Amino acid sequence: MIAATEKQWFATRGHLFLRWTRMLLLIAGVLAVSYVALTLLDAKLYQEVAGNALEKQIDAQEQHKGGLSRAVAKQGDVLGRIEIPRLGVMVAILEGTTSQTLRLGVGHINGTALPGEPGNAGIAGHRDTYFRALKDIRAKDEIQIQTATGLSHYEVDRVQIVAPGDTGILAPSPGSDLTLVTCYPFHFIGAAPERFVVHAHRN
Repeated sequence: MIAATEKQWFATRGHLFLRWTRMLLLIAGVLAVSYVALTLLDAKLYQEVAGNALEKQIDAQEQHKGGLSRAVAKQGDVLGRIEIPRLGVMVAILEGTTSQTLRLGVGHINGTALPGEPGNAGIAGHRDTYFRALKDIRAKDEIQIQTATGLSHYEVDRVQIVAPGDTGILAPSPGSDLTLVTCYPFHFIGAAPERFVVHAHRN
């Protein structure tokens, strides 16, 4: 009788443990999905704000002939917009590459030419958000960069896979080039070991 009672007690404890475990896992799942949804919503809303900021810069440029220079561009400032028509990519270019900046848009890499200006302009973005479509990019695809000073058209030359420490991809250029960088492989879980690089020249 005592043995049966103990067996029943352990069975009840085990059942309660499993039920609470399922409940905690469910709550954790709901919280995780909610966080991702809110993050994506925040980023989408910010794109509208960034678009309005760019339009104001364009208006100011037309009225006063004074664009945003590197000297006054601060972390997170809106520098322009990148569009890759064939891939359906259209996203704000912000100054800097902090995690907060890349959560809201793509980021201008410090030390490279400003988007739309002569030199080699470097732009970085996350492979699981704004630059995911780069996995389908190919030579001769068109890339457009809209800034306060005008619309620039680029044509993709090539793509390459490099190590994270390969800074040669961002070397200065005598022409007007564009270098897009994101992590690779695109569907890798965790910190990706390589970088996917798109090289383009201005038409």
